[in-house]
Amino acid sequence: MQKIKIGLIGAGQIGKMHLDQYQQIPAVEVAAVCDVHAEEAKRVAAAYGIPRVYTDFRELLREEELAAVDVCLHNNLHQPVTSAALEAGKHVYCEKPIAGSYKDGLKMVEDAERCGRMLHIQLAKLYDAETWAAKQLIDAGKLGKLYHARSTGFRRRGRPFVDGYGTAAFTRKETAGGGAIYDMGVYHISRMLYLLGNPEVQRVSGQTYQEMAMDEARRNLSGFNVEEMGAGFVRFAGGVTLDIIESWALHLGGLEGSAIAGSEGGVRFSGAVSESASNAFSYHTTIADLDMDCRVDLEQALLRHRRLSEFPDAYASSQHHWAAALSGQVPLLPTAQIALNTMLISEGLYLSHQRGREVSAEEIKEASVSTVIKI
Repeated sequence: MQKIKIGLIGAGQIGKMHLDQYQQIPAVEVAAVCDVHAEEAKRVAAAYGIPRVYTDFRELLREEELAAVDVCLHNNLHQPVTSAALEAGKHVYCEKPIAGSYKDGLKMVEDAERCGRMLHIQLAKLYDAETWAAKQLIDAGKLGKLYHARSTGFRRRGRPFVDGYGTAAFTRKETAGGGAIYDMGVYHISRMLYLLGNPEVQRVSGQTYQEMAMDEARRNLSGFNVEEMGAGFVRFAGGVTLDIIESWALHLGGLEGSAIAGSEGGVRFSGAVSESASNAFSYHTTIADLDMDCRVDLEQALLRHRRLSEFPDAYASSQHHWAAALSGQVPLLPTAQIALNTMLISEGLYLSHQRGREVSAEEIKEASVSTVIKI
């Protein structure tokens, strides 16, 4: 089988993580890499066996043999590079969030539709075992009518740069667009949207915070002007609701995992806890007038499912799914549409905070402005 040739744009921390994933996918060859830092681009190319190196992404896009590109840049660079790649006839895989604003994300989705190319956004939580199990239960009707969900994400003190992880670019609106909500909340909110069927957003209420002490020298170096925590409430068409809490820093020992409640049952996810705590995926229902709190053998269930699947790796990760979609094995999940809806909610939380009240989806769309960095 002929390998799918991909170009990587952005050879930083995230780009290297993507390259590590591609090395596990025999069907894909990363044939070119681009980064504005020439020496780093050359070093990465040598480390990963990539034959061609560029410092201008426009030159990389001229390579006719590249079927797709992978955009691993800061949030406010996603739209211009993605749109240029789509115009050049490439399919595009873009790191999350979709862009720095809803307006920019919408342009990416519209450009992909107009150019007839696939646009895939990195939403890693869609591919983990817990999401798969929840989808199995929902599709089998074991939750009944879905009516409420909770999206949670927790770090005790894990703010980028000021707490010793990542670069200062994560902490500034000029490059990242937002803080904890854009960085971590994207994963948890998008998973809930996927399982709820990506419902239409009607109204959003939210509040953001930057209250905990941080090292002043690193605060000044970073220009930290984004939220360390955000909370909110979303109303969807059909009466479905979602509450949200997402923290980079929070004086608590952990939070309960995300959850979905239905008329016949509910599921709770793990993962929004401190390192010293644990809460496994669980299913809750009533049988014979007995309230059941059930643990699930995810490892065995997923192993059996993979053994029986025609394309067992097609949903193993975001990159594996991208490769499977590019090769025509499976249809691409609507990650761009889910990511755009996630951005609408995220921007709604910020707008609600600014205006001190609940805001409508129409208000959020009207207020959204481009955050693109000119290149």
